[in-house]
Amino acid sequence: MDRRTFTVSSLAAATAVTMGVSRSHAAEAQSRPRVGLIGCGWFGGVVLSSLAEHANVEFVSLCDPNANALKATLTALAKHQKPVPRTFADYRQMLESTKHDIVVVSTPDHWHALAAIAAMKAGADVILEKPISVDVIEGEALVAAARKYKRIVQVNTQRRSTPCLAEAKEKYLRAGRLGAIGRVESYSFLPARSKDVLPDTKPPAHLDYELWTGPAPMRPFKAAIESRTWRLFMEYGNGVIGDVGIHMFDCVRWMLDLGWPTSISSHGGIYVDKEATANISDTQHSQFNYPDLDVSWEHRTWGAPPTPPRHWTDLWGARFIGERGTLTVTLLGYQFTPTGGGPSEGYHMLSKTGDWDNLDESKFPAASASVQRQHVMDFMQARTTRTLPIADVEEGHISTACCILANLAQELGRPLRYDPATRSVPGDAEATRRLIRNYREPWIHPDPATI
Repeated sequence: MDRRTFTVSSLAAATAVTMGVSRSHAAEAQSRPRVGLIGCGWFGGVVLSSLAEHANVEFVSLCDPNANALKATLTALAKHQKPVPRTFADYRQMLESTKHDIVVVSTPDHWHALAAIAAMKAGADVILEKPISVDVIEGEALVAAARKYKRIVQVNTQRRSTPCLAEAKEKYLRAGRLGAIGRVESYSFLPARSKDVLPDTKPPAHLDYELWTGPAPMRPFKAAIESRTWRLFMEYGNGVIGDVGIHMFDCVRWMLDLGWPTSISSHGGIYVDKEATANISDTQHSQFNYPDLDVSWEHRTWGAPPTPPRHWTDLWGARFIGERGTLTVTLLGYQFTPTGGGPSEGYHMLSKTGDWDNLDESKFPAASASVQRQHVMDFMQARTTRTLPIADVEEGHISTACCILANLAQELGRPLRYDPATRSVPGDAEATRRLIRNYREPWIHPDPATI
């Protein structure tokens, strides 16, 4: 493929790979699927609501080591169904309790791999939060499990299911209106890193902190981690690039039909907010090199954004820079600006006038919910046909692993080239060793070769 004219594959081609449909699978997909939810926090609730409202499913199990989160999710679910699901603190007990057709894994990132692999082994298809893993080999194990057990796995990288971005892909990239593209710049200027100093405290009685920590290193408890503040610590995730960067990097890969980059480099660290408890970087510049194309990522959690935003979604996006124009995509919209002047074109899901301007904040909940609904229904269709969903686990793995490798390149201070065939960084023993993070006993790291 000539990456400078980038013939982009169609959605139909991306989802046409069969998973081995059988009569039993087809019959199962036509019945009312039984769903288990592992992780009853914020986005677990978002996926639960979307499934409950738009798919003919029954939630039979909820799992979380936080009893308060379980209670709140039971209350939310009661608005959608009368049968009361069983509740569990330990996902292993949940999976042993009954047959699940679908399992939603919406835990903190450090639990994604073990819970999702166990669900696949138990015979369930999976909706899996991004990033799919905290190290590269976990991601390889997830892909291996999905293929071995013939399970459908949809990663929650919802930009692939955003209709206006699919429109921009066809209208500007596939049609070649940008001409040759030599660079894509993805970015976030969201305040995604707290400046707070968080004190140590005793874990509350309603939280099994030992189980919550699981395979991650045991840190002194911080009350804030009961909310999304666990993302401030590298022990549980992949920093800002692994939280918000993966969305835009994955979007760029999807829109340009890109696979693994030839090399990855990165620099950054904690440059400004040095007193905060958070140990994720507040500044990062990463580059993913492809033939005749560089894709960059930049985040900065301090200072003012380069241009005043109309809406917070403007702070998070990607610019496709071509010889005949620039296409900017954000969470819910796009704008095309031709080179040398001339009127720009665009669309935003929050626009009151059906274009790029005149945004209405009140439209955000409905717009966001519509994208999630589209993503969930793509997963349900993939279950019926046993074909790959739009955000298949292998695509999620590539995007996740590239963000992890960017963090590793930053730590080691050198570019890295990952070889998925050998699951190694050729010529770099230290980097290869660090493709696997140490698990806290007694948890055992999954091995893709013996999954």
